[in-house]
Amino acid sequence: MTAEYQRHGTVALITLNNPPVNGMGLVTRTALVDGINKALNDDAVTAIVIIGAGKAFSGGADIKEFNSPKALAEPSLHTVILTVESASKPVIAAIHTICMGGGLELSLACHYRVATPTAQIALPEVKLGLLPGAGGTQRLPRAVGLELAVKMIVTGNPIAAEKLSATALFDAIIHHTTEDEWLKHVLAFANKVTALRPLPKIRNMKVDYPDYKAFLQSARLSVKASSEHFPAPLKCIDAIEAAITKEFEEGLQYERDLFMALLETTTSKAMRHAFFGERAASKIAGLSAATPQRHIASVAVIGAGTMGGGIAMNFANAGIAVTIVETSTAALEKGLSIIRKNYENTLKKGKLTQDQCDQRIALISGALEFAAISQADLVIEAVFEELAVKKAVFKSLDAVMKPGAILASNTSTLNLDEIAAAINRPRDVIGMHFFSPANVMQLLEVVRGKKTADDVLATIMALAKKIRKTAVVAGVCDGFIGNRMIEQLIRQAGFLLDEGCLPQQVDKAMEQFGWAMGPFRMSDLAGNDIGWTIRKRRAIKAPDMTYSKTADLLCEMGRFGQKTGAGWYDYKTGDRTAYPAAVVDNLIVKHSANIGIVRRPVDDLEIVERLVFALINEAAQILDEGIAQKASDVDIVYLTGYGFPLFRGGPLFYADTTGLSNVAAAIEKYARGLHGEAWKVAPLLLRLAAQNKTFN
Repeated sequence: MTAEYQRHGTVALITLNNPPVNGMGLVTRTALVDGINKALNDDAVTAIVIIGAGKAFSGGADIKEFNSPKALAEPSLHTVILTVESASKPVIAAIHTICMGGGLELSLACHYRVATPTAQIALPEVKLGLLPGAGGTQRLPRAVGLELAVKMIVTGNPIAAEKLSATALFDAIIHHTTEDEWLKHVLAFANKVTALRPLPKIRNMKVDYPDYKAFLQSARLSVKASSEHFPAPLKCIDAIEAAITKEFEEGLQYERDLFMALLETTTSKAMRHAFFGERAASKIAGLSAATPQRHIASVAVIGAGTMGGGIAMNFANAGIAVTIVETSTAALEKGLSIIRKNYENTLKKGKLTQDQCDQRIALISGALEFAAISQADLVIEAVFEELAVKKAVFKSLDAVMKPGAILASNTSTLNLDEIAAAINRPRDVIGMHFFSPANVMQLLEVVRGKKTADDVLATIMALAKKIRKTAVVAGVCDGFIGNRMIEQLIRQAGFLLDEGCLPQQVDKAMEQFGWAMGPFRMSDLAGNDIGWTIRKRRAIKAPDMTYSKTADLLCEMGRFGQKTGAGWYDYKTGDRTAYPAAVVDNLIVKHSANIGIVRRPVDDLEIVERLVFALINEAAQILDEGIAQKASDVDIVYLTGYGFPLFRGGPLFYADTTGLSNVAAAIEKYARGLHGEAWKVAPLLLRLAAQNKTFN
C-alpha cells in the first residue's frame, strides 16, 4: 500500500502499489512525494516515471479513507500534484488499464503522458454528486478541448485512451504484448525526453473555443433537463467555464470552492452512501472471505417465461452456457424465440456485434426433461409463484441433479426454508430473486435459508458479480426485504384510494418526490394479478392484515395491467403510456361510498409521507429481526430494484435526513386516523429516535 522506488539507468521508476486500483491513500501519497524528492535530489536521475502496479495506473482517491482525516492529511492530493508539476526533471505518467479521478488529475500534472490504447480514462466524481477537486476541471479542457472535457466531466463515463490520441492529453499511445515490453517502451520514451526544456505544463495551455458562451449555455440547458435533482453536473460546467475565463490559480480555487460546497449537499451524501452501500452489501457477517466456492460452468433455468428467459440471458451474457427446461415444445420454442428477438433488437441498436449476438444465442439451449440438466452446476427455478408448485419442482430436481449442484429458487415472497425442507439436500438450496426484466434490472436478492451452506452463499455472491448484478443478502420471511416493504407501501396506496385519491394523483406525487414510477403504474407493469395472488394467500395465513378492496375489484374485471391493455390505467397497442381510466375512477369512488367513507381532499405531502414512511417503518422491523444485515442493504435494494430516487439515498438514508423522531411522530399521527390499524411504530425506530441516533 505504497509507492515503490526503483532506478532503471538514469530513469527513476515510482510504482503505485495500493491494490486493487492503486488508490491515492495517505501512505501512497507520502511515498510518492518522497520518491519524487529522492529522484530530484539524485544527480544521476534525469527523468521520473510514475506507473501503476497490477491492473491500474490509479483509480483515484482511496475509498477506504473517504470521510476520514486521512483523506485530507498532508501530503494531500493537491500537494502531490504541485510536487509533480513543479519538478525540475521531466515526470512521465505511464498509464494502463484504469486512470480515473485523482489518478487522472495526477497524470494531468505530469509533464508527459503515455498510455496503452485500451486504458480507460475518466473523471467520474459527478457520479458521487461531486466535481473533480484537484484541478481536473481546469486541466482537462486545456488538454482535450472544451467539448470533450464537458462530455467527460459531466457524464463521468470512461473513454479509451486511443480515442483521445489526437488530443494533447497523450504524448504517445504504446502498443505492447507483455508487461516487459510495455516497460521497455515507457523507459525509452523517458530517455527520449530527458533533455527537453522547458518542461511542458498543461496549466500553461489555453482553451481555444470560438463562442464558448453559446456552447456552454447549450450544455447547461441539456444538463438541466436531465439532472433536475442533481446539482453537480451544472457546477461542473461552471468550473469548466472558469478554465476559460479565469487565471489558472484562480480557476483552481474556484473549482475547490465548488467541490467543498457540493461535498456538504444531501444529494452528494446520498450518492456516496449508495456508492459505499453497494460495496458493503458483499460483506456478509459470519462469512469468511476465505470461504471456498463451488465451480459454476453451466446453468439450468426451469421455466421459459419472461422471468426464466431474462434470467438465462444474464448467464449467456457472461459467457456461461444455459439450458432452459419447459413442459411443452410450444412453451419452450416461444421462450427461446423471445430471447432471440431480444438479442436481435440489441444488435439493431448497435449495442452488440453480430458475433456477440450469435455467441450469446448459441449459449442458450432448451430441454423438455429434467434429466437433460442433471450435470448442471446451478439450477434456478422460475415457475409460478405457488409453494406447492415450487416444492414439486425441487423434489424432481433433487432426484436428478448431480451431488454438489446448487438449487436456487427465484421466489419473490415464499418461504425458502419450506422449499428446502421438501428435499434431501437443504444445504444446497438458496434464493436468487431476480427482478423483472431480469436481464435489465440490477438487483439480485440472495436469500439465505436456515440450512444454506456457506460455500453456496459465497458462490452465488461471487457469481452475481460475474453476471453484473448488485447482490444483497436477505433472510427468510414473507417477501424478504424488497417485497415485504413494498407491500406496506401498496397497502397505504390502496387506503388513499378509499379516502379520496385517484391513481394518477398518487403516482404523480411519488414521481415528483423522485420515484421512477408511482405504485399504480408499477403494479400495472408488474401485473396486478401477482398482488391479487398474494392477497388471497394473506387472507388465509394473515387474516388480520387489512387491504383496500379496490385492487381485488380491478382484478375481477380482468384489468391485470399492461399485459392485458388495461389495469389502473388504460393502454393502447404498442404504447406504454398510462392513460387515466374513467371506469377505474368510477369504481374507486363507488367503492368508497359502499364502505361508508366520505371522500376528502388529500395533499401530496400526506401521500408521500404515508407511502415512504410505511417503507421505513417496515424496514426498521426487518432490521430488528435480522432479515437485513444493515441499513445500507435496505437502501441498496430500493435504489437498484424499486426505483427509489438516488438523490435521496434510499428509504433509511432518507429517514436519517428527515429525522427519525419526525418519522415516528408522523406514523403515530397516521395511526390515529382512518385505517390506523395498519400503523404501529417499529420498536427499532422508536429506540433510535429516543436516543437521537440514525439507521446508518
